[in-house]
Amino acid sequence: MSSTRNRTPSKDIGYGLYLYFLGLSTRNVTKALSFLHIVKRSHVSIWNWIQKYKPHKISAKRTKTSEFIVDETAIKAGSELIWLWVAIEPENRQILALSITKERNMFVAERFLSGLVKIHGNHPVSTDGGTWYPQACGFLKVDHHIHSPFEKSIIERTVQYIKDRTECFDDYFPCRKENCKLKHVLNWLNLFVTYHNKEVINA
Repeated sequence: MSSTRNRTPSKDIGYGLYLYFLGLSTRNVTKALSFLHIVKRSHVSIWNWIQKYKPHKISAKRTKTSEFIVDETAIKAGSELIWLWVAIEPENRQILALSITKERNMFVAERFLSGLVKIHGNHPVSTDGGTWYPQACGFLKVDHHIHSPFEKSIIERTVQYIKDRTECFDDYFPCRKENCKLKHVLNWLNLFVTYHNKEVINA
């Protein structure tokens, strides 16, 4: 006779994920869910929810914007450093696109910016002094300029916010697969962006 697993309702999982992306650790999410008499689950279960959740693509919907503010930074995934690429819009500071790569060069930058243009249209691109950006923008025929102090401030705050959340588990995304393609890392980051964008829109 087979046993039926006690599945967690999706609304409870959603609330747990919401608490996590407000800044609670997985252990504190566990405590909060139990205290509120929502559901009793271990912190390992919360971590599994984060890993398994599959949000919609960030850039599936066009967003009005006057420009793309873009930056890239290194984060740790397992034993290696990878590049995290982020683009935001200046008004509500929503994250328009996010990507991870194992290399940083003009071809990677062009591919990232090309996806932005395809979804949101042709707009000026603001970046730091990375030499790969002017070349990529020239190839795509989009205007490019170096960050103003305001643009630099808001993109750096957004990138640091993402890094602060990953540092809750020491910038380490556990994976036991050989030759991992890092899909679980991107999945986590997309989930983060889903909640981040909801927060900035409703702020």
